[in-house]
Amino acid sequence: MEKIASFCVDHDRLQKGMYISRIDRDIVTYDIRMVVPNSGKYLENAAIHSFEHLFATYVRNSPYTDSIVYVGPMGCRTGFYFLTRGMTHLQALHLFLETLDFIAAFEGPIPGAQLSRECGNYLEHDLAGAKAIAADMQQVLRGWSEPMMDYEYHLK
Repeated sequence: MEKIASFCVDHDRLQKGMYISRIDRDIVTYDIRMVVPNSGKYLENAAIHSFEHLFATYVRNSPYTDSIVYVGPMGCRTGFYFLTRGMTHLQALHLFLETLDFIAAFEGPIPGAQLSRECGNYLEHDLAGAKAIAADMQQVLRGWSEPMMDYEYHLK
């Protein structure tokens, strides 16, 4: 079998950020890296679970709702995949930045996590942890631009 594209990125040099991972016809996959891979620090399950609920809720209620294909955490617990269609890279970046603002300021019950029928693991959430991830990524992405969304920009 051929190695998939995401396994070909040099994870020993990859830093936090938002990258264009791949483009498949009209679907763009963004690699949102929230911790440095293989650094010994990984996102906590309860925090990424809450982040996922808030991220998906925000983007699917944005003006870009019809452009959102998927939002989900990476199995390695170093970030998220964000799949869109019909958006520019800058629109996706700005939508994610707005999402970070939303999560960092969020108060109240986690959407879709109040009842067992809403979520398969509705008891495992950490809003404070999700907010901390959002606050950290706000700092990481401050001044981020479209050229910076290319892996090679950072790996030179």
